[in-house]
Amino acid sequence: MPFEPDKSQPKEESSSDEPGRAGRGGATADVSEESVRKRIRQSTPSPHRGITPQASPPRFVSVEELMDAAKGVTNMALAHEIVVNGGFQIKPMELPQGSLERTVRDIVHKAFWDSLEAQFGEEPPVYDHAIILLGEIKEALISFLLPGHTRLRDQINEVLDLDLIKQEAENRALDIPKLANFTIGMMGTLCAPARDEEVKKLRDIKEPVPLFRAIFSVLDLMKLDMANFAISSIRPHLMQQSVEYERKKFQDFFEKQPNSLEFVTCWLQESADDLLAKDAASAASSGSLCPISVLNHAYIRLLTWDHERKPFPETVVMDQIRFQEMKLEVTQLTLLGTLLLVLQNSTSPGLSSHAAFMDRMKGLIRVLLEGVGTPSVNTEEALAAASEKICLEVSGYLSQHGATPFTTEREESLKGQIRTASSPSNQIYRLIDSRIQTYLLNYLSAANQRSAPVLPGGLSQIQKELEEMAVKFVRLVNYNKMVFSPQYDLILSRILNKQEARP
Repeated sequence: MPFEPDKSQPKEESSSDEPGRAGRGGATADVSEESVRKRIRQSTPSPHRGITPQASPPRFVSVEELMDAAKGVTNMALAHEIVVNGGFQIKPMELPQGSLERTVRDIVHKAFWDSLEAQFGEEPPVYDHAIILLGEIKEALISFLLPGHTRLRDQINEVLDLDLIKQEAENRALDIPKLANFTIGMMGTLCAPARDEEVKKLRDIKEPVPLFRAIFSVLDLMKLDMANFAISSIRPHLMQQSVEYERKKFQDFFEKQPNSLEFVTCWLQESADDLLAKDAASAASSGSLCPISVLNHAYIRLLTWDHERKPFPETVVMDQIRFQEMKLEVTQLTLLGTLLLVLQNSTSPGLSSHAAFMDRMKGLIRVLLEGVGTPSVNTEEALAAASEKICLEVSGYLSQHGATPFTTEREESLKGQIRTASSPSNQIYRLIDSRIQTYLLNYLSAANQRSAPVLPGGLSQIQKELEEMAVKFVRLVNYNKMVFSPQYDLILSRILNKQEARP
């Protein structure tokens, strides 16, 4: 794969054998191999899917083969994540407080910096550790340069000449503050605008050990900035290579498993049947189906998928967790839109047209709905608590603005509508849900057009959230289409030909 962190970012790895690197540590990606493998395990079909492997003789594999296989899966999953997640970024890894790894790291770091401070305190000062750190600073600064930065490279090599620095240290002529000022100035030249403030604060640190620690902390942030910029730059090039790679891997599996697309076939067949039923009930029935319409409708159905009881289609199983997250987001957006519409219809026009109040209520409701749709949160209890809080806020607003307060009957009516907002028989909920599905379907159908589809009525309060979700959904779907278009074309051709052959 074209993007391999262990190859493209060697400077971010630290070795305990090198005191400079072990002493300060470095920022690492939050997409470690273990986290990627965990996501893959979560996305793997469960045993109830009925795929029974045939018995075969045991084959012994070497450690090298296992490592190569794990690396291949990790690279594919990482490339897939970069392509489908527009907001993908490498972030510093935060070790859990109290964990053994964090404890060991903190002990090693403290030992190194204590040793550096002790060397500075000797008479005359010893600069062994300081020279190692200056060498790492030089490497980091050079790594930020582009090929055309010849003048800056010459300056860094001239000022941070390690041979000269060693001679100055031996002759007690090493000027640490001068080297630190040069380093800070060069960091200010090379850093992203977002890091200007951190670099500026370095000049306020006068003690050498705290200054070195702060310099390396900012350098690690600059490395992350550079890596994330590189990721955004390679995403368009990575997409095509990743599409071909995933398609080839799936084709290899497909050739070995003749019935491996059983669930995809059922998924597309159900979508075709669903569209035919809707078409038959329509006054303008055409009697024929378009392959792209069936496929788009099938993707929309993934947002209401019963992940516990129904096998997930093979071609989207790598993104099953992502579709589950989107399903939860759609559920919460539907409830949010429902409650905001109920609030508008149940209060005075002056209240519902007060933009600041409605924005505050929207933020409050989003907090109250957090976790709704997950097994750990009871929806009925959450809505009951929301009804009390919403009515309290409305009453407070009315009293502050001298408006007629809620009567007991109106308050109980509003509470009742809020408590039953998620009921399948709730007309407002069904309306909001239907319009959200329609909007996402239209957004998917208009993915190649420059303008976004028209927002259906009643969704203006959640427009921003809905558009953000639509962008994520369409990016994921379009990538999946590119990878598995040969399989989809083949299956849809069979389904639609069979449909046309029916009398």
